[in-house]
Amino acid sequence: MRSVRRRAAAASVANRRETTRRDPAPSRWRYRYNRLMLSPGFTRFLRTGVPLILVSAISAIWVSQPANRELLMEKYAEVRDDFRNRPEFMVGSLAVKGADADLARQIGEVVQLEFPISSFELDLEGLRETVSAVNAVESARLQVRSGGILEVEVVQREPVAVWRAQDGLKLVDDTGAFIAPLEARADRPDLPLIVGDGARDALDEALALYAAARPLGEDMRGLVRMGERRWDVVLAGDQRVLLPSDGAVQALERVIALHEAKDLFGRDISAVDMRNAERPTLRLNPPAMAALRRTSETDGD
Repeated sequence: MRSVRRRAAAASVANRRETTRRDPAPSRWRYRYNRLMLSPGFTRFLRTGVPLILVSAISAIWVSQPANRELLMEKYAEVRDDFRNRPEFMVGSLAVKGADADLARQIGEVVQLEFPISSFELDLEGLRETVSAVNAVESARLQVRSGGILEVEVVQREPVAVWRAQDGLKLVDDTGAFIAPLEARADRPDLPLIVGDGARDALDEALALYAAARPLGEDMRGLVRMGERRWDVVLAGDQRVLLPSDGAVQALERVIALHEAKDLFGRDISAVDMRNAERPTLRLNPPAMAALRRTSETDGD
C-alpha cells in the first residue's frame, strides 16, 4: 500500500514538472522586453539614436586631438577658398555711373580695390559709405553685375553757387554742402558768388536775390552776408545795395525798378541803403558829395 502511494506521489510531481516546462506564457522580464521592442519610439532610438551617439562619441574623441582639429580647419579653409574663388564669383572691373570723369577717378581712388577679387570679399555697405563720403557725391548705390562688374551708381552734387571762404573759393550745391575747391572765379562765371559767415545757411535767399537781380546783368558781382542776418548786393564799381534782414527780395526789386526808371547806378553813388524800408538812403561818392556841398553853398548865397 505504501509503495502504491509513493508511486502516485512521484507521478504527480513529474506531471507538475512537465506541466511547468511546457507552459507557453513568458516570464515577467521577457514580457517587458517584448513590449519594449514593440514600442515605436524605442525601435526608432535603436535604429537612429544609437548610431548617432556612437558616431558623435567617435567624432568627439577624434576632434579632441589638436592635430586633428588643425587638419580639419585647414581642409575647411581650403574648400571655402576654392568655392569663393570660382570664376562665376570673381569681380574683375569697376564701373561708375552718374558721375563725370573727374568724380569717377576720385571714386576709383577711394575704393582701393585690387581686381580680380571675389565677390564674397566685398563689403558693399562699407564701400557705399566710403563713396558717399566723397564731397561731390550726394548718394551712392553699389551692386555686383553679371560679368564680374562692380557697378557704382551715384547721384552727383550739382554746384549752384561759388562760396568765398577764408581759405579760398569753393563750389556748393543747393543745400550749401561743399563740393570741391575752385581755383579762380573766372572758372565758373555762370554761378552766383556768395561771401561771408553764414552765407551757405541762407543760400536759398541768395539764389532768390540773384534771380531778382537778373536785370542788372554783368554789373552784378556778388552777395555779402552781413552779421549772419542780412545781405549786401555788390555791383560793378564797388557800388552796394544794403538790404534788410526781412523782405530782402522785395527791397531789391524796388531798387532795380528805380534804376530802370532813373538810371540809378549810372550816377555817382556808392550805396543804396534799404535797411529801413520807410526811408531809403543814397550814399554819394566823395566827389559827388563835394559837388553837392558846393551847390548847396551857392544856393545859399
